[in-house]
Amino acid sequence: MPRRPTLPLVLLAIPLFAGLAAITACDLLPSRAKTAFVGDSALSYARQQLAFGPRVPGTPQAERAGDWIVRMMKARADTVIEQRWTHTTADGKQLPMRNILARFRPQATQRVLYLTHWDTRPTADLDPILGNRGDPIPGANDGAAGVGLFVALGDALKKTPPSVGVDLLFVDGEDYGKSFDAPYKDVLIGSQYFAEHPPSPDYKPIFGVLWDMIGDADLNILQEGNSMRQAPEVVSRVWQKAAEMGYEKFFIPRQGYDVTDDHVPLLNKGMRVIDVIDLDYGPLGADGASNPNYHHTMQDTIDKVSAKSLQIVGDVALGLLME
Repeated sequence: MPRRPTLPLVLLAIPLFAGLAAITACDLLPSRAKTAFVGDSALSYARQQLAFGPRVPGTPQAERAGDWIVRMMKARADTVIEQRWTHTTADGKQLPMRNILARFRPQATQRVLYLTHWDTRPTADLDPILGNRGDPIPGANDGAAGVGLFVALGDALKKTPPSVGVDLLFVDGEDYGKSFDAPYKDVLIGSQYFAEHPPSPDYKPIFGVLWDMIGDADLNILQEGNSMRQAPEVVSRVWQKAAEMGYEKFFIPRQGYDVTDDHVPLLNKGMRVIDVIDLDYGPLGADGASNPNYHHTMQDTIDKVSAKSLQIVGDVALGLLME
């Protein structure tokens, strides 16, 4: 997943996390789930995504993983729509792309949009071992965790339909290119396509949330900067729900980084979509920074992902839909 923080990590992290360095999801998780969401199921679905291998656009592994998402969501949602197109990369490559939209109560006019990316980065460009940097990342947290979250949300929504229409959007090509600077030529591909090709010309959800890198065993989610400036009421709604559930230790009510992510093209189209992301991926050190940080490395493996973290995030995600 992208990541171009606009503030130095250490300067931002020290005042926020120095007192939280030893806290993990296991330490503070309440004794039982707050909703019908099942974190263990979400982790199992993430493992199933990983079994396909790296889900780099244009590869057989990605095609099989996408087929699996479609099958899983057809068994849960009322309607599943696929958006397929060909993206021409900066170097002229023709890249097959695929967004998957699972809809609950598709006829409802009031809708909530959730999105996550299902692709994985083709290069481990931040790996500490230089020889690994040309390899595709496993993408346990950066890709599979969001997919697991959404399939498990589908389980709960099938059993108890929401009061509003819900769209679960799996976007492709978020992490493909090298640069996350505008005009975002080879990154945020699927979210840019969806922003230009919504399900209907008048599509405008009540609010939306991008869920990204939310399975970190050392869960600490700050309020993303673009979200705070462009959809502050949605940030307040999400963090208030987390606080009501007793999860304020994990959904920290402090502003963090500006992150270039899949919510940006949607915000630019006037949709009130925020980014829920734990960018400090790894165990927190005494200075409040992740050390090591597994983001965009070959260490982004399933042992770094926690069912308890997925339970926390899943409770909040489902709780917002059942208000």
